[in-house]
Amino acid sequence: KVFMNTLKYLQSHEFLLDVDLWRLFANLEDLNKISLSFLKAFSETVKEHVSKSESPMDFSSILRKFFQGDLCQTHQMYCLNYTSAVFYLENLRQREDFGIYLKQWCEQNEQCKRLHLPELLVTPLHRLTRYPLLLNNIWKRSTDETEKGFIWSLKEKVEKSIRDLEGKVKWLDNFQKFRQLQEVIIWPQVWDRDKRFFVPECLKQSLRENNSENILSSANRLLLHEGKLTLAESTRLLDVYLFLFDDFLLITKIKRNKKKHGGSDSGLIPVCPSLTPELQSFIRDGGFCTVLDQPIPLDRLALKNVDPVHITVSSLRNAFLIQHENRYRQCIAVFLLQAQTEAAKKTWMSQIETAISSYTTQREAKKSTAFCSPAESSEI
Repeated sequence: KVFMNTLKYLQSHEFLLDVDLWRLFANLEDLNKISLSFLKAFSETVKEHVSKSESPMDFSSILRKFFQGDLCQTHQMYCLNYTSAVFYLENLRQREDFGIYLKQWCEQNEQCKRLHLPELLVTPLHRLTRYPLLLNNIWKRSTDETEKGFIWSLKEKVEKSIRDLEGKVKWLDNFQKFRQLQEVIIWPQVWDRDKRFFVPECLKQSLRENNSENILSSANRLLLHEGKLTLAESTRLLDVYLFLFDDFLLITKIKRNKKKHGGSDSGLIPVCPSLTPELQSFIRDGGFCTVLDQPIPLDRLALKNVDPVHITVSSLRNAFLIQHENRYRQCIAVFLLQAQTEAAKKTWMSQIETAISSYTTQREAKKSTAFCSPAESSEI
């Protein structure tokens, strides 16, 4: 509330007018009101029991009112906005005026107890996960069987609500991450990617439609592993950034301090906090990733370890080979990659092998389901 009310005060004096209160704090005011109401009602019940020892400590009406009412829903609304709020905050913190607001106007306030805004924004999520513990403690100490049954069913409903919320938050987090990747990954036209393909200028416009970006728009795709490696080419070593998804591997070239084609300064792109720190730093520096070759489906990917004895170029260490095969099992591309350490190499190979195994298992399961025919009739 210190941060929220201070921002309101500054905006009333025409400072930080472009900062969106809702994107940062969502329904925090409503959340404060209903949480405080619950606390007061709960506290009053305890006080009444203490002052009148004969009166039973009946929590059923309070719990029914709040947990079957808006308490959990208000928390859920806040939690669903949390990822977006952190994303937005990370972008705002790059600004000098917003930094002054955070450090000089808010963080020095004694009520903040030296906590920063990101540490405070997450607390309602922690509060929600503690409600089942509270209900469980009340259930343990209840002596009335009817009340115990009601409290237990309430606890199970709250736990289910939290599980559902976790799924939604993960989905939103994944959505934000993939939306960011769509911003920083560039898919060059085929004639730009490989000079062997010649297309006259008069035909380029008709072929320019490139829907490759839509590959990353699927809400069901998962990013399993990512990181920077070195690609060994015939005459040089090239910095590359690999993205291992649950169905394909994407190899991109790292480009620094340039503008994305047809876009604004990429350094101003807000950075998703769920990306790796390495990629976050890279994006803030104005970098982007250009796709080096077509995505490699996991069922067309062959992985081979490279023994140091077989490396003739002394500068190469911790190397492994990725082979791209077509549907006829012909090799159509080979990538000799080098990790910074032997441990990093083993991690990459393990992640790729696990991803291939999982993908193969899922495909086989889908095939068996698709070809599974119903039982034949005894009359046939």
